[in-house]
Amino acid sequence: MDKLARVAEVMPSASAPSSTVKMRTEGLSKHYGETVALHPMDLSVRTGELLTLLGPSGSGKTTLLQIVCGLVEPTAGKLFIDAKDRTHALVHERDIGVVFQNYALFGHLTVFENIAFPLQMRRVGAQEVKRRVMHALEMVRLATFGERFPRELSGGQQQRVALARALVYQPSLILMDGSLSALDRKLRENMQMEIKRIHRETGATIIFVTHDQEEALALSDRVCLMNAGRIEQIGTPQAIYETPRSAFVADFIDVSNKLRGRADRDSMLVTPDGAIPLSRDAATSAAATSAEAMLIVRPEHIRIDDGVNGFVRGRVIERIYGGSETRLIVELPSGALLTVRQMAGTTVRDIGDVVSLRWQPEHALLLDH
Repeated sequence: MDKLARVAEVMPSASAPSSTVKMRTEGLSKHYGETVALHPMDLSVRTGELLTLLGPSGSGKTTLLQIVCGLVEPTAGKLFIDAKDRTHALVHERDIGVVFQNYALFGHLTVFENIAFPLQMRRVGAQEVKRRVMHALEMVRLATFGERFPRELSGGQQQRVALARALVYQPSLILMDGSLSALDRKLRENMQMEIKRIHRETGATIIFVTHDQEEALALSDRVCLMNAGRIEQIGTPQAIYETPRSAFVADFIDVSNKLRGRADRDSMLVTPDGAIPLSRDAATSAAATSAEAMLIVRPEHIRIDDGVNGFVRGRVIERIYGGSETRLIVELPSGALLTVRQMAGTTVRDIGDVVSLRWQPEHALLLDH
């Protein structure tokens, strides 16, 4: 029997996220005295998906996670897991696996014993424990590490052990709270690929919490972006990035250039730095009829025009080298700053150069200011 066939014996079968709801909340909220940590929230997590809770500090994502796993009581609302009301259920009654930010491994136990612990607590037989633990170790590519202690492992290996411990007893839902934040950039990227692989092979339902935008875009089937205890937007990484519904979403998900002005009847946005043409869709949208509007343009869509056909002109005030790309910060006459990304191999302008900028109108998004 090959490796994947053996793993399949104890792990859920892999599948794309289904339409079945694994977890949902109805008006779930949390108050600490006069402080509202979580406003009434309705959220559904689909079976087999990896949903990321993303947001700045204080956005409510960790509070929501703590309510889901039973560490915090909600002030109001309901929580359902597999269509069963688990709002006030005890932690061990919720069938949830948790991977904590600090991994919470037992230092006096070996890797094998750490992973076996949740099975032993459930009184699984010794032979079955051994079989499941070895399969879990294979899944996280640590098959020969069972006799080591956590202190003998790297940060990435400890993270895999914590994930294997959460997977080994096949919980209904796995929660991962900022589990990669302590790793260096290269190791974090490697672990992102490992988590995607394990998620794909097991079909587990995972809620992942992070404040790292790149991590959320790389890992998720869907992203739930939170701010001040509310959901700002929920959707696929592509939808969140390309069609943000608010200036907050556009600005939080990577760098966004914002140009404020007044949309006129000639399909133009009149700004202090000149009239900028709008796409046909933007010109006919509800935002285009507003007195004030904001145009969102991603840095990768802006091009330096060597002629005089740019939409705006400005002076380069900073260059930031990033290996595969160089970012230019361009100051417009109004004082507005635009970020432009130039890929390696292209001619990079110098600080002090006056440049003309343009983009395809359909690559810009108009929001009601």
